[in-house]
Amino acid sequence: QVQLVESGGGLVQAGGSLRLSCAASGRTFSRYVMGWFRQAPGKEREFVAAISWTGGYTYYADSVKGRFTISRDNAKNTVYLQMNSLKPEDTAVYYCAADPSAWVPGNLRSPRIYDYWGQGTQVTVSS
Repeated sequence: QVQLVESGGGLVQAGGSLRLSCAASGRTFSRYVMGWFRQAPGKEREFVAAISWTGGYTYYADSVKGRFTISRDNAKNTVYLQMNSLKPEDTAVYYCAADPSAWVPGNLRSPRIYDYWGQGTQVTVSS
């Protein structure tokens, strides 16, 4: 069982930066692939980024590649999402999620493979 708690959301102007954190409970955090998703009003939840067990592999949605960076600190049971050059279209509730299965890039975009989810944190980017 893993419990996830996101923090770090807020209101920022376009071009600004935010860093989201996701703190996990449980002793097996390092054995989970971790992902970030987002959901804007009236839209489906969409994949943002994922990171492998040790952080050696990362995978990004095209819409955030080059602007967002996912990282993790297994000693602190925390995964991060550094978001730079934010755009109004990045406005959404951001969720972190944990996947206990192996790193399979072809599957990472699907919310269905992630067993555990946080409650979400709101990110609003003003123009």
